[in-house]
Amino acid sequence: MSSVKIVYWSGTGNTESMANAVADGVRNAGGTAEVLPVSAVSAADLAADKAFALGCPSMGAEQLEEGEMEPFMAELESSIAGKQIGLFGSYGWGNCEWMRDWEDRCSSAGATVVNGEGVTFLGEPDADTISALNDLGAALCGLA
Repeated sequence: MSSVKIVYWSGTGNTESMANAVADGVRNAGGTAEVLPVSAVSAADLAADKAFALGCPSMGAEQLEEGEMEPFMAELESSIAGKQIGLFGSYGWGNCEWMRDWEDRCSSAGATVVNGEGVTFLGEPDADTISALNDLGAALCGLA
């Protein structure tokens, strides 16, 4: 059975809801999902995983959260070559530049972003976004 880790940072709960929707997709596809706040994970915890998900909302000037997610990403970046990564996050303003930067960062480090792009939504995710996140979880389950 496939097991997928879903690592996230959430300030308002929107990105946490998105993480749970990814997990539902993994479970619906027959896998097991671990939904973990980034504060509970290190890069070493993902070293053996072929596929996993990362979630973070847009912060500040369209960037990753600086206290936990950015340091985690900096630690993880050197070990993601060959990995399949699903990205997701909510935002409250802007045009999703933070997600495009994150996608490029993962790709430049040798990872493949599942479906070619992250799943984003302005504010609390709607039914279509939940469906897209479920699909992301199912895809990750098949890759794990």
